[in-house]
Amino acid sequence: MSEAAISFLGTLGEDQKKTAVVPFTDLSRFDWHFTPRTRKGLPLKNMYAAQRRLAMAMVQLVLSPEGYSKAEQIIDLENVLRVVENRPPNDTYRDPENFAFLIFGKPGGSDPWGWRVEGHHLSLHFSSIDGEVTYTPSFMGSNPGKVLADVPQKGKRILKSEQDLAFELLHSMNASQHEKAVLGEQSPNEIFTSNSRKASLDKMEGIPMSELNGEQKDLFRQLIMAYLNRYHVTLKNQQWDKLEKADINKIHFAWMGDKEAVIGANHGQYYRIHGPGFLIEYDNTQNGGNHIHTVVRDLTNDFGEDLLKMHYEKAHAK
Repeated sequence: MSEAAISFLGTLGEDQKKTAVVPFTDLSRFDWHFTPRTRKGLPLKNMYAAQRRLAMAMVQLVLSPEGYSKAEQIIDLENVLRVVENRPPNDTYRDPENFAFLIFGKPGGSDPWGWRVEGHHLSLHFSSIDGEVTYTPSFMGSNPGKVLADVPQKGKRILKSEQDLAFELLHSMNASQHEKAVLGEQSPNEIFTSNSRKASLDKMEGIPMSELNGEQKDLFRQLIMAYLNRYHVTLKNQQWDKLEKADINKIHFAWMGDKEAVIGANHGQYYRIHGPGFLIEYDNTQNGGNHIHTVVRDLTNDFGEDLLKMHYEKAHAK
């Protein structure tokens, strides 16, 4: 990751570097969002072709082929929204070039550093502290959830497995399991943790994995993996190991909203996967249940905060 970042930085002019690099301690590291807005960092539109290739190579490195494909398709949906919303080709609100790269600190040294790529419906954060890499918060969204417009992308569902596996798990449950898993008939309009610096929920709700049968447990694992498979195999395995050590049987599945995938006014669904130190949220309520937000959070180590605390404690101990 350091080598990829150094290669990218090596192509930038001085003015570009001033835009693309800030100190690791800069508070903009925690100022993240998934809506269209002006962003700190160097956007694709202000890069030469070779710089864009190296910037996207950073993304490709930390994601799996599946995850990288999702990221590319999310960026491309900006072109779909321009058509759906009748915007001109030079529109800057729905803009596939308004995805910005920002590096925190100096890659390659012994000090902590990190980077992010962020734009509409894509916000990926990576921190490197004492040789360990973290990947949360990690947001991917899809508007439309299913492309209905008559465009080349018609029928595309970028977050298909994240939706279909959840419905399959829900539909496999008996009445008593449903009673525990379903928190309400109305889905919220947004993920509960939004773009908070530190994610927290009062308690784990829903049904724990320990109360599922063998086939349901397998489905639940597949659903969790639908998210973890987005990332480089090292990051995926690192996260799964943490979940197993914390006891995967304590991971809860909670549902709100429609129990069938219906697109239309007043339709939508929400679920979350909540375990010790770990949270996934999925919301598909806006645009009549055709506008998906998903986020993966580490409840103690987003932005590498836990690792950073240990890093500073070690430094003071010396």
